[in-house]
Amino acid sequence: MFKEFKDFIAKGNVMDMAVGIIIGAAFTAIVKSMVGDLINPIIGLFMGGVDFTNMYTVLAGDVAAGASLEAAREAGAAVFAYGAFIMAVINFLIIAFVVFMLVRYVTKVKEASAKKEAVVEKAPAGPSEVDLLTEIRDALKK
Repeated sequence: MFKEFKDFIAKGNVMDMAVGIIIGAAFTAIVKSMVGDLINPIIGLFMGGVDFTNMYTVLAGDVAAGASLEAAREAGAAVFAYGAFIMAVINFLIIAFVVFMLVRYVTKVKEASAKKEAVVEKAPAGPSEVDLLTEIRDALKK
């Protein structure tokens, strides 16, 4: 049983999946920073300084006008944080686009590699050294 488990773990698919999960976790931090630090300020600039992260509606409780989402939550108010949802959608769209671009690039590289291999396989085999030497000998005899 231990040998079977060892064989299972050693398979390429399991290792590839583990590497993908680790890289995905690290990539999430990059995307969050990109959205929060780069994209949100640009979107806010075009929308007149609107910050999605602090967009919410108070469902129950008392919150000072203009308070941040964090302050409203600390005050114990029930909030409908639609700005956080908008940010999650933006994060998803960015991640989906980047994954699409990566898969597209990898597919192109694989196709190019397959075409090169096909060209190498289809290349006609030239005459061997013996054939060439035989032709030269026959030409010299004439």
